[in-house]
Amino acid sequence: MKVILSGGGTGGHVYPAIAIANKIKEHNPDAEILFVGTRAGIESEIVPKYGYDIEFIDVQGFKRKIDLDNVKRLLKFLKSLGDSKKIIKKFKPDLVIGTGGYVSGSVVLKASKMGISSCIHEQNSFPGMTNKMLSKNVDLVMTSFEDSHKRFPDQAKDKLFFTGNPVRDDILKADKMESRRILGLTEDEKMLLVAGGSGGSEEINDALKKVMPKLVEDRIAFTIATGRAYYDKFMKDYGYLKYGPNQKILPYLDDMANNLAAADLVIGSAGAISMAEMTAIGVPAIIIPKAYTAENHQEYNAKSLERAGGAVCITEKELNEDSLYENIFDLLYDQDRLDDMSKASRAFGKRDAIELIYECISKFL
Repeated sequence: MKVILSGGGTGGHVYPAIAIANKIKEHNPDAEILFVGTRAGIESEIVPKYGYDIEFIDVQGFKRKIDLDNVKRLLKFLKSLGDSKKIIKKFKPDLVIGTGGYVSGSVVLKASKMGISSCIHEQNSFPGMTNKMLSKNVDLVMTSFEDSHKRFPDQAKDKLFFTGNPVRDDILKADKMESRRILGLTEDEKMLLVAGGSGGSEEINDALKKVMPKLVEDRIAFTIATGRAYYDKFMKDYGYLKYGPNQKILPYLDDMANNLAAADLVIGSAGAISMAEMTAIGVPAIIIPKAYTAENHQEYNAKSLERAGGAVCITEKELNEDSLYENIFDLLYDQDRLDDMSKASRAFGKRDAIELIYECISKFL
């Protein structure tokens, strides 16, 4: 069997595609899998590391205003349809799967027009423009938030299937007590994890001004991933504090699995994959959605989990050193509330997402 996967631009589109590819290979070792992306997207670096072949097309998203640059992008899109057709005709896939990003628009649209089985996976509560468009043409739409269903066109309503976002095995297998032992934490030691996405969050970092001295004073364990671009400034702002052995500040967090499992409370942004990881193991969270994301989808993600009881949402407009301080310490010292949030978060999560996704696509293989 042959499968084309297309998704790119951000890790939130690429990693779900890789998870799907891995699951297909697990069940069908002889399956041939080809990724289609853009050279400018993160997929050009990530996909080859996982051992998959990738072809490239040139496409960009459209701006909301009409100008000369948009005309150029339209011409690129039309050319990308032709390039997608050539790749599809050469590879002859049994199924084409899109996981979001503009590149998947060209590939999946062309496949559907050529009569090839096609489906998409939407990671966010507010569907992206590309996936809303494609939902009218594909055979199946897999979603990660149940409340996203009301935001798809009427033509897609009978194609929607709630699967959730796939989560890495190391996170699913992490055990809280074992992770705390690995990190050197005692059983009753409070642990806070701050990770504002893979690139960090300057807004969250700045809002910690009042929080940091209190964390140090109360000897609360923490891991703070500042983001590589913000690490030097963070250390300049907070380097005067005398940190304990379990109070770590890092530019980037490699061991997300153990830190997430060990944490009593997480502060982070509302990227779909980050939220899938939090909810898969039921970690209470203060979520600060990034305001500049397309269609403001992070706020929709965050509000979905807040309504379910698994998180507190603070928008960037509401975020300041007082609002963050109050929420952190109100939660850290209220174990009953943390326990309730943990249960709600885990109920919200989909630990079996990748199994459900494979079940959906297997009917086309």
